[in-house]
Amino acid sequence: MPWIQLRIPADPDTADQLEDLLMETGADAVSMEDAADQPLYEPDPGTTPLWHQTSVTGLFQSGRDIEQLCADIRSAWHQQTQQDLADIEVTLVEDKDWERAWMDDFKPMPFGQRLWIVPSWHDAPDPEAANLMLDPGLAFGTGTHPTTALCLEWLDGQDVNGCQVIDYGCGSGILGLAALLLGAEHVIGVDTDPQALEASRDNARRNQVADDRLDLYLPADEPDTRADIMLANILAQPLISLAPHLASLVKPGGRLVLSGILSNQARDVMAAYEPWFVMDEPEQREEWIRLTGRRNDR
Repeated sequence: MPWIQLRIPADPDTADQLEDLLMETGADAVSMEDAADQPLYEPDPGTTPLWHQTSVTGLFQSGRDIEQLCADIRSAWHQQTQQDLADIEVTLVEDKDWERAWMDDFKPMPFGQRLWIVPSWHDAPDPEAANLMLDPGLAFGTGTHPTTALCLEWLDGQDVNGCQVIDYGCGSGILGLAALLLGAEHVIGVDTDPQALEASRDNARRNQVADDRLDLYLPADEPDTRADIMLANILAQPLISLAPHLASLVKPGGRLVLSGILSNQARDVMAAYEPWFVMDEPEQREEWIRLTGRRNDR
């Protein structure tokens, strides 16, 4: 059975209202997408992050009269806002096993010479490698984003044997778990979201990582422990604000790895860490930056 897909351009002020309207009109699912391939900058606290140009898409069952459906949406929108709705793009989408199609699209990915991210339903291409098995449906991150890939490739190129590691903003735990599989002794994962900590623990158990090798904390509960390696793949403004705190958690001579930074933000983030670290030149992929440095003795 095909589906009727309606895509409507919106802006951040109207996107939530338009989403509600599509659901009220009978949409089985509604999503928001970037309408102009823009980077999503960090939002102000308490706000929903949205692009400046957003596309709101609703899926409706195929039995609906498309012309009448669009007319109903336009009429309801005008009643609510006294404004005319922008163009509605109509597409018929063939039904398929979306979960199977998505699983087929997610393949094992190498990061450097030793490390692979492998979906849990797939055999590892190299059984002798460090294979991090993930179920992307349960994870906050899978390695496909350039910021995560840059950090994974850095880890692959290091000797992390016996290291104490902090994964700050751990999400799915992918960076900390990769460090453990590559030989790190212990990882502390920190995240503001309790669900992220649950995802990290689930992924650790999926990879037979003993509970005592990975400790997980909300920021208010994190221990005052200094690490050999600090990993923080978050966003530029939090990284700048956290600079004194993250620096205090790195041993003299320890390594710092930061990502989630756009190219035009790199210098500001570097400047925030230079009082404590000798910073390397930025590494760039697409519009994203990885910063690394070594803790000085101060």
